[in-house]
Amino acid sequence: MKNSLNIVAAVGLALGAVFGMAGTMVDQPNLRNTSWGIDSNGLVVAAALLTLKFFRKGNDIVGAGFLVFAIGEGVMFSGTAAGLAGSVPAFAAGTALWAASLLLISVPKEFATWVRLAGVASSILFAIVAARILLGERLLPTASPLPYFAYPFLVLTFAGWIWTLLKERPAR
Repeated sequence: MKNSLNIVAAVGLALGAVFGMAGTMVDQPNLRNTSWGIDSNGLVVAAALLTLKFFRKGNDIVGAGFLVFAIGEGVMFSGTAAGLAGSVPAFAAGTALWAASLLLISVPKEFATWVRLAGVASSILFAIVAARILLGERLLPTASPLPYFAYPFLVLTFAGWIWTLLKERPAR
């Protein structure tokens, strides 16, 4: 059972990584929205499963981090259909929640150091994005340099989480 949870969570994280980046790079609104819809669904499912995993394991801080991440992703998803400009308020709230969740997940020594560093870097970059929007800047989810160059750090963090999940040996 434990191993299947890891596999489903890893698939959700992989879907989030691939379709999140794809949605950021395409210009067609319907393709972007579809990609981000798949991305959000995969990440919410993965984060919900990882919340349960880490709460059961007794690591409440990391579990809470994944819970906050799922909430942030759900908030972001709620703005997707509104288009880039219409999604900015949900994007601001979602990136603020991502920033908090990534710190909750990355500060405890649950993951390898490189994974934790990627998570902290992501957290800082997304906190900057959220602060800029909340201070009144009209920053789209595809804007460069930020948030565009923050996404690879997030994907690297996902890769580390996937690697950790898949290397875990099933309980006997």
